[in-house]
Amino acid sequence: MGVSGSGKTTIATLLSARTGWRFQEGDELHPPANVEKMRLGIPLDDQDRLPWLEAIAAVIDRWRADRTQGVITCSALKRQYREIIIGRRPNVALVYLRGSKELIAKRMATRHGHFMPLALLDSQFATLEEPGPDERPIVVDVRGDPERIAAEILSGLALWGRVREPPATPDPHA
Repeated sequence: MGVSGSGKTTIATLLSARTGWRFQEGDELHPPANVEKMRLGIPLDDQDRLPWLEAIAAVIDRWRADRTQGVITCSALKRQYREIIIGRRPNVALVYLRGSKELIAKRMATRHGHFMPLALLDSQFATLEEPGPDERPIVVDVRGDPERIAAEILSGLALWGRVREPPATPDPHA
């Protein structure tokens, strides 16, 4: 979870590649009307987000039923959103990619082809309710190398007993 531009897709892709887990880009589950609103610079409200959050929860429930591990991206900015997607699913971990508005604004200014405009970043931070300790989040600072961030998340998951750390990938140049 995290605001737009925090690196959710980049980090989730790395986690999926390193672990072999399934990957679902949460943005792909937005109804077309939501995507159009965001493209026009109109922030989504709770009513807009509800079908999207329910679709994310449905993916998680399918994976759990299939005993499949996966990583799914979702801004999950409010506690009530996280209740929908995590709720009473004790084997679902929450990872919060935390970064400053200045850093994330710089990142968003350089990305191309994404429907979320930089103009909505203020509304993302205004909506953000950082997860509390009772949500047992793995909180990772998004400054720095994505590989390091992915490794930090895997270490956090291992500490919570949610995953075994994968063996180190041998360096083909060594």
